[in-house]
Amino acid sequence: MFVDLRAAYDTVWHRGLTCKLLQLLPDRHMVRMIMEMVSNRSFTLTTGNSKRSRLRRIKNGVPQGSVMAPLLFNIYISDLPTTDLAIMHADGDGQPVEGVLTKDMATVDEYLQTWKLKLSTPKMVSAAFHLNSKEAKRELKVKYNNEILPFCFEPKYLGVTLDRSLTYRRHLESLRKKLTSRVALLRRLAGSGWGAGAITLRIATLALVHSIAEHFVPV
Repeated sequence: MFVDLRAAYDTVWHRGLTCKLLQLLPDRHMVRMIMEMVSNRSFTLTTGNSKRSRLRRIKNGVPQGSVMAPLLFNIYISDLPTTDLAIMHADGDGQPVEGVLTKDMATVDEYLQTWKLKLSTPKMVSAAFHLNSKEAKRELKVKYNNEILPFCFEPKYLGVTLDRSLTYRRHLESLRKKLTSRVALLRRLAGSGWGAGAITLRIATLALVHSIAEHFVPV
């Protein structure tokens, strides 16, 4: 079960974050300073005809793009139930799996409601991984709020396309096409008649090819 949060950074509850920071850090002055940086923020909206809205204060969330935002968010959800945000259960029968995952979704939902976070149901999918060809077309029926969540035969998780038998064939085919086109571009840059210098080629290779090929290299 792949779970996604709606506007995760923007919905961090400041009072809840303060409580969790106080449990982690022994210095209250440090916690107060951190929360001053996080909470003392506001914004205005400027339209195309240069009209501006009145100043509005941001009541929740951590600053997007800041160095501290990922760290603060990880602290905020550090006490998430052990189901985590990628829930997995193994069983030889699909029916027990559906029951366990449905129960786990209820546990996660209870936690998120307590700490004022919300699930992004359109982005959540269930998936099954096995070698039983007879069950290849079976879809799991995991429920959330009495509704069956979408099932995906080849979900994408952290940039990797997963398939039923975990051969990663679809992911590798996509990767090959992407790398082939980028290598072809580098070959043009390194032509015999004219071409870029070694330093430029090295930087281009690291940026265009190496970064893509190295991502999830065990796959």
